[in-house]
Amino acid sequence: MGKLSEYIVSDHCRYYGAAGNTLFKSIIHAIMPGGYRGFKYGFWLRVSQYRGLFQPLGIIMHHHLSIKYCIDMPRITRIGYGLYLGHGMCMVVNGRTVIGNNVNLSQFLNIGANSVDEFATIGDNVYVAPHCSIVGRVSLGDNVTIGTGSVVTRDIASGMTAVGAPAHEVTSENPGRYINNRYEPKG
Repeated sequence: MGKLSEYIVSDHCRYYGAAGNTLFKSIIHAIMPGGYRGFKYGFWLRVSQYRGLFQPLGIIMHHHLSIKYCIDMPRITRIGYGLYLGHGMCMVVNGRTVIGNNVNLSQFLNIGANSVDEFATIGDNVYVAPHCSIVGRVSLGDNVTIGTGSVVTRDIASGMTAVGAPAHEVTSENPGRYINNRYEPKG
């Protein structure tokens, strides 16, 4: 994993765009009461994942916000740069899930499994709409869009939009179109 500060900056970029010279002040403002709850949740999740002086506070805040916002995303979840949690509420994510860079996860999402050795892998620049379920050992390629209410039970190829229950690929037009303020990792 990269540096904690870069992960936090990448998430901030996804919510607020580039902040320039006022970045630190903007991040502090964003985690205070009244800030966007998706960013706030992600911030404390990131802090709880890194050993250091603030990890105990991060663990407490992650636990508190998990209950407050009804989000079950374990600290062991591997998450790339630029996580965006739409509406910041009501999500369940299997802790073994691997999430790529610039991923949007929407409310009422379930990423689950039927056994301990099954988990989803989500590529870069992926948008998962509200009310979706991703079940089992599935892989979503890069630049994928999953439509509202879809149930994903098999792999979705890169550059595709998938809809339905069970989800099926419907088009390759304009993939990743809902991923705004993309963050490009340094190096």
